[in-house]
Amino acid sequence: MPATTHDLEPRKGSPSPRIDEEEFKHRFLNQFRDPSFTPLSEELRKIADAAWDAYANSRKSPKTQKAGAGFADPHYDLSVDWIRTWRAIGRAQARHDDAGAPRRVLLINGSSRSEHTCPGEVSKSFRMVEMAQQIFMEAHVETESLDLSRVASEYGRQIHPCKSCFSTSAALCHWPCSCYPNYSLGQIHDWMNEIYPMWVAAHGVMIVTPVNWYQTSSPLKLMIDRLVCADGGNPDPTSTHGKHAKEAKEIEMRGWDYPRHLKGRLFSVIVHGDTEGAESVRRGISDWLQSMGLVSAGPLAEIDRYIGYWEPYATSHESFDKDEGMKEEVRNAARTLLEAMFAAKHGQQLTARSTLTQPRQK
Repeated sequence: MPATTHDLEPRKGSPSPRIDEEEFKHRFLNQFRDPSFTPLSEELRKIADAAWDAYANSRKSPKTQKAGAGFADPHYDLSVDWIRTWRAIGRAQARHDDAGAPRRVLLINGSSRSEHTCPGEVSKSFRMVEMAQQIFMEAHVETESLDLSRVASEYGRQIHPCKSCFSTSAALCHWPCSCYPNYSLGQIHDWMNEIYPMWVAAHGVMIVTPVNWYQTSSPLKLMIDRLVCADGGNPDPTSTHGKHAKEAKEIEMRGWDYPRHLKGRLFSVIVHGDTEGAESVRRGISDWLQSMGLVSAGPLAEIDRYIGYWEPYATSHESFDKDEGMKEEVRNAARTLLEAMFAAKHGQQLTARSTLTQPRQK
């Protein structure tokens, strides 16, 4: 039975998350606990008053401009932050489509471990990314590194959680994401505005991640969720006049083509663990990438392994140092992705890199 207008009314009923002025200012000022801010208490009070005004009036995107030609509603006020990211994605797509430009690989370190904050030690994932990068550099392929450990170690480097707009309507999930920044809620410094163009420009993507409790690391999962808009997301926020759920539902019910904005890019996945979960995490990431229309570079490009199986965590790097087979498998994954990228460039069928000698047989 076709949906009626009543059927498309957004469902309501959850309690409001709004807080009062006293609690808001308590939370806002809590970030200035360092004694160096004490002489600025009066200035901070005035800033807190201004922040409360922005919050109380829900000014999510205080700076906007008219969308202009090419959008469904050229007179709609679009966030300048969104426009900036949208233009960066356009440049990245042009770079990707340029047949004369060098091939480009995006290398992603999915570990949250860093030597620059607790725990004070580099991750094995980071080391594997460096090994793979050397293979690409020797082949004169452009590489871009995305070190997700910076979410946990760098000031103002955040990936905010997905708000699941897609589950309300595909048309409500904008490409790129328009949920952030939200200045009234203090949800700023969203790294995804820089990450989206990295994915778009890449011809190949390699993800290296540890297993965290049978799952990916926290920052990698945040990025995965926020890439939902790349798989069927709406490239025109004016068509829904921002986040108007009913309008989006009506658009979807008229027919939605689910554009796959990253379709055709090649991928490699390397997952490592110490006791359990590596196989399921690798399969989960591979399935996710393929569901978005990306293509596996081949069997040797997808690895799930255990390093120092049931050995002490304190000696995990030493275990990796000794595991020459694992290190060569990482290099082979890079070589496989490299070969697949050049095969695709010349319109050839992808190969599984059968000429490579595997460091470990059955």
